[in-house]
Amino acid sequence: MYLIVGLGNPGPKYAGHRHNVGFRVVARLAEKAGAPEAKAKFKGLYTRATIAGRDVVLLLPQTFMNLSGESVRPAMDFFQVAPEDVVVVHDELDLPFGEVRIKVGGGLAGHNGLRSIAQHLGTQDFLRLRFGIGRPQSGAVVPYVLGDFSKDERAVLDDHLDRAVAVLETLIAEGPEHAMQVHHTKEKPR
Repeated sequence: MYLIVGLGNPGPKYAGHRHNVGFRVVARLAEKAGAPEAKAKFKGLYTRATIAGRDVVLLLPQTFMNLSGESVRPAMDFFQVAPEDVVVVHDELDLPFGEVRIKVGGGLAGHNGLRSIAQHLGTQDFLRLRFGIGRPQSGAVVPYVLGDFSKDERAVLDDHLDRAVAVLETLIAEGPEHAMQVHHTKEKPR
């Protein structure tokens, strides 16, 4: 069983922010899978679904980003999910806007949500689905990640969210290594 965690900050004030793209991807996956309405538990909202014949738990922590581990750990323990079967969907400054990559373990890249999860799990060996938001061309990072997507980004955001869902579906069905082989391949120039 996978525990799929979308990172973000709760409340309508933050809904459109780049930092909340993890929420959006997991909510879209839940909708596509026909998951029941989410319930409040584990300091978050969770639901269950069957995707590619596998049971999955979908979780949106409601603790604010920097405390995400306070939601993930109790859900992981309750459903008896191993750290290597936790998939955290989050925004990634170090990828161009819309690029989606899977990462197995590794560093935290200064992401406070990942840091909180690693602290509560006692390991960094969990899966990540990194959704590229790019870096600001000028100015500070915090207002950028806590800002809404630009008009041009919003025009294509749905396509990128759908692609992220497809990557998650492949990961659930075939495992992370297969999903990386299929979705990380770049087309060769003609």
